[in-house]
Amino acid sequence: MPASISRRAMLKAAGLGAAALAMGGRVDLAKGAEPPAAALKPYELPPLPYAYEALEPVISKEILQLHHDKHHAGYVKGLNTALEKLEAARKAGDQSQVQALCRDLAFHGSGHVLHTLYWQSMKPGGSAEPNGALREAIDRSFGSLAAFREQFLAATKAVEASGWGLLVHEPVGNRLLVMQAEKHQDLTIWGVQPLLACDVWEHAYYLQYQNRRADYVDKFFGIIDWPSVAQRFARAMASGRTPT
Repeated sequence: MPASISRRAMLKAAGLGAAALAMGGRVDLAKGAEPPAAALKPYELPPLPYAYEALEPVISKEILQLHHDKHHAGYVKGLNTALEKLEAARKAGDQSQVQALCRDLAFHGSGHVLHTLYWQSMKPGGSAEPNGALREAIDRSFGSLAAFREQFLAATKAVEASGWGLLVHEPVGNRLLVMQAEKHQDLTIWGVQPLLACDVWEHAYYLQYQNRRADYVDKFFGIIDWPSVAQRFARAMASGRTPT
C-alpha cells in the first residue's frame, strides 16, 4: 500500500468522484464520444502498512488485528453492500429504501476512508515534529505547534460517544482546522481534505486502556507519521482547490 492516500482515492472512497458514464456498443471517437467507462470494482480492505505488533506498546497487537481485520473490514463490506442495494434499487425502479441506503453509504464509506487514513497517520516509534510547509501552516492556523497539540488532544478526547479527532485542510479559507467527527460522517465541512485522523471509537483502545481514552489519545500523538501528513498536505495545496 502506498505510504499515503492520494487525493483522488480519498474523493473516490468518499463517494465524491465523478460518476462513470456507461456506454454500450461501438464508440466513435472521431465524433468526440466518450470511450467506454471501465467497470467499477468493489472496494477492498487495504493491508496495514506495518506489522500488527509494530505500534506496541501504544497500541497492542490484539487491538490492531481486531481493529483492522474485523472492524475496518466490516465497513468495507457495508460500503459494498450499500452500493449493491442501490444498484438493485435503480434496476428495479424502486427507491423506497433510498434514505436508509444513502445513510448506510455515508456511514460505511466514511468509515472506510477514515480508517485507511488512520493507519497512514501512525508510524512505529513516531517521527519528529512537523516541519516545512506543514509546520508553517500549523503555526499560521493555530498560532503554534503547542497550541495545535492542545486543541487536537482536547477535541479528540471530548468527541461525544464514538467518533474521530481530525486535522483537515479547508480550501475555501485555505487554512487548517481541528474537527471532531461523530460516528464517521457527522460534523464535517464539505470539501475539507482530512490529513490526520485519530480513531476514538472504543474498539480502537478499550481492550488496552479501558475507559482511559485520554491516555490513549496522548500516546497516539507520539506515534504520528508527520511526513505522511505533510505529503497529504502538499497534495491538498497542489490540487487547485485552494482560492487563487
